[in-house]
Amino acid sequence: MGLSKTVKLALLLAAFSPALVLAKSTLITNIDGYTIANNELTRFTAIAFTDDKIDKLYFVNDKLPTTKSITIIDGQGKTLIPGLIDAHGHILNYGLSLLRADLVNSSSEQDAITKTLTYAKANSGLTWIQGRGWNQTQWPSNAFPSTKSLDKHFPDQPVWLKRVDGHAGWANSKAMALAGITKATKSPEGGDIIRDKNGMPTGVFIDNAMALIDNSIAPLTIKQQKAVLVKAMDALASFGLTSVHDAGIDTDNIVAFKELSQENAMSIRVNAMLYLPSEKWQQTLADGQYQSKDDMFTFNSVKIQADGALGSRGAALIADYSDHPGQRGLLLNTPDEFDHLVHTAMSKGFQVNSHAIGDHANKLVLDTYEKHIKATKTKALRHRVEHAQVLRLDDIPRFAELDIIASMQATHATSDKNMAQDRLGASRILGAYAWRKLLNANAVIAAGSDFPVESPNPFFGLHASITRQDHNNSPQGGWFADEKMTPLEAFRSFTLDAAYSGHQEKIIGSLAEGKKADFVLLEQNLFTIPEQDIWKITVSKTWVNGKLVYKK
Repeated sequence: MGLSKTVKLALLLAAFSPALVLAKSTLITNIDGYTIANNELTRFTAIAFTDDKIDKLYFVNDKLPTTKSITIIDGQGKTLIPGLIDAHGHILNYGLSLLRADLVNSSSEQDAITKTLTYAKANSGLTWIQGRGWNQTQWPSNAFPSTKSLDKHFPDQPVWLKRVDGHAGWANSKAMALAGITKATKSPEGGDIIRDKNGMPTGVFIDNAMALIDNSIAPLTIKQQKAVLVKAMDALASFGLTSVHDAGIDTDNIVAFKELSQENAMSIRVNAMLYLPSEKWQQTLADGQYQSKDDMFTFNSVKIQADGALGSRGAALIADYSDHPGQRGLLLNTPDEFDHLVHTAMSKGFQVNSHAIGDHANKLVLDTYEKHIKATKTKALRHRVEHAQVLRLDDIPRFAELDIIASMQATHATSDKNMAQDRLGASRILGAYAWRKLLNANAVIAAGSDFPVESPNPFFGLHASITRQDHNNSPQGGWFADEKMTPLEAFRSFTLDAAYSGHQEKIIGSLAEGKKADFVLLEQNLFTIPEQDIWKITVSKTWVNGKLVYKK
């Protein structure tokens, strides 16, 4: 018996358009939904989506579809918000941190060693013992650690432990011997080898000097990178993150992401910044920008380091550190080198995102941007300053004037509050972590965490943005409370403004018809929970591109 014309037509259409067969609509009902529309918080009660796109939001009293062809999910009255976006994280390093000694919150140098010993016993057979997370400003000594303390427990195995901010590393003698480090080894430009009174290296390497040890460790293969990236992305989805801007990766890392996107193996979106300079960077820029068909992986920006970090006194300041006369931090590229990198990237049409912590570094970045934005006519590329942490008050209005985005991490303020004023003094601190001053000057703030320097949990960042307090509600009223964000501003910084900073506000950052189906179901209501408890919010489910990628 022959096929009917209708069936033949259906088969023909399916052959040429598989999406017609695969398209599956879903309706999530019984939710307390929130999104931003016209810069206002909008509430809804249900959301419908087909494949990766949102079909419709339903509001109170709207009639819901009843067709049997739609899958209905009961949201059980929970809160649904747009997927949260971290505009500055380090995915590979975060994945590696899940696989290495966790030294975060070490209470002393000896506690860090004890944690490293525990890790080493549980991971026998490793050539190198690696870890991350120590912070000497949280120790009673408030002093950098030494190689001697590591050598007592690791005389024959190389050990390399990075500071929480990734701007300093602590090595034992075996690691230094493998790297060829001796008393005669000179500190590289933009780096520092900490030495004792006799000129001997103490085992602590700052900024560019860290490469002396890093280069002695075999790099990961593409296959190994992919495995670490998948582990990291899956973990990030559990925090309600649906998109991350990966702040400074190399060409091999880009290749790994491309392969994962082609294999449909990415659970969250990634917007990659190529680190300049890194191996093969010129050729990678020449090869041009990249965007996967499903928008899961995008490469259209670069990352350049202007200076180091405040905690290790590597942030470049105009005047001396208030707690260390004679020291002003480090520029990681000379002004001429930085100028060349910025011009090269802008002239090739790439968004330029520059790490700047100190007021000297921020002024250098803004001056260089202003010069080359004009020369390359790239104001529309929304160039960014990553961290924008310590600003001269005169430089704050320049962000809006030049359409430069301030890519900031709120938890840096609450983590740094116990040492920042010591480093900067009473005057400079007024331009530090200055969210309100930037917003009042019409700047756009894109929020992030800088994980693994801080936790990737975006609710920690939302809490810090709104309260300027740590998880113990300290200090009372908030640290420099005049710089707080409103709940709407904080929410926007992790959604629409973070999307805007990656040129993606038309597809993600809010929930509306035609936008990507990226959203998160929460166990608690972000907008009604007491502000001091925002950091305690937990995620029930996470959808990215219409797919459920995490379930509690």
